[in-house]
Amino acid sequence: MVQAFEIANTHTPPGSRQIMQLALAQLYTQSPLTVPVEVVHGKQPGPVLLICAALHGDELNGIEVVNQVLAKINPVRLRGTVVAVPVVNVFGFIHKSRYLPDRRDLNRCFPGSEKGSLGSRVAHFFIDEVVSKCTHIIDLHTGAIHRANLPQVRAKLDCEITRQMAEAFGAPVILDASIRDGSLRAVAEGRGQPVILYEAGEALRFDPLAIKAGVRGILNVMRRLEMIKSQVTKARSVPMIAKSSSWIRAEQDGLLQLKTKLGERVVKGQCLGTINAPLGVAHCEVIAPKAGIVIGCLTMPLVNEGDAVLHIATFDEVKQAELSVERFVDELDIRPEAI
Repeated sequence: MVQAFEIANTHTPPGSRQIMQLALAQLYTQSPLTVPVEVVHGKQPGPVLLICAALHGDELNGIEVVNQVLAKINPVRLRGTVVAVPVVNVFGFIHKSRYLPDRRDLNRCFPGSEKGSLGSRVAHFFIDEVVSKCTHIIDLHTGAIHRANLPQVRAKLDCEITRQMAEAFGAPVILDASIRDGSLRAVAEGRGQPVILYEAGEALRFDPLAIKAGVRGILNVMRRLEMIKSQVTKARSVPMIAKSSSWIRAEQDGLLQLKTKLGERVVKGQCLGTINAPLGVAHCEVIAPKAGIVIGCLTMPLVNEGDAVLHIATFDEVKQAELSVERFVDELDIRPEAI
């Protein structure tokens, strides 16, 4: 018999859902600050899936993804439990900032400490109150401010369960990404909790394609975990695993004019854009150092020397990766200018 699911001393009976506000801290005005959490607890046993967004407070796409996924889940038919946290970094969210008030990156503060800095305390709270109750994790992110990402999944692919989740998600590109110290992914993987990280879109913006792909991807993973029933669907694009990825950086200051876009295939030696001085004749071409697919790009034309301009992923079969991206966009039937 399935028992009630407990989190933060709140019990959610089987076949029901409950929204709660977890007391996190206080603002310097001594106003209480809480983290919103929704628990959808199924009538049948199964995995406990954490879906979280806005570890960086300015990454908004994931918040909408979480809300749309929750609207599609019926607790009576659900196997297992979904724990949804649309805004983890409420401090950053309030201030439209990636960071915490002390300028720390929350996703470099894990596992945290009960008596450490603000970031360390928030990280410790999240691990202790939420992450520790879950078996699988989907962490939703976007590009940084003025940088957009093609929908992609980053995961540690030597873990078979993590690999299955990454492939089931259905993003066109999968990066076998190394784990950074202090990240949620590092701590969770160390505890044996498989984690995939979804990156798509740009900070402080809603991207319809990124959101639609995120919702579909999470439901795909839930089907793979047998939390919801599988659907009979037509064949979909096969995600391509990148061999590596790297950023092309600006070689001079000036105004950037890109000649390529997200999802495009590029060849070694191709001119991908130009950097021109606002006044005068200084001119510099942005040249592709290798063949691959554009999976990230700068969206602001003002650049300084050394700024990251384009993120290129390389593949064993670049043409096949290009077709995977094209089919992915066709399936979602959304064509924003960035794609």
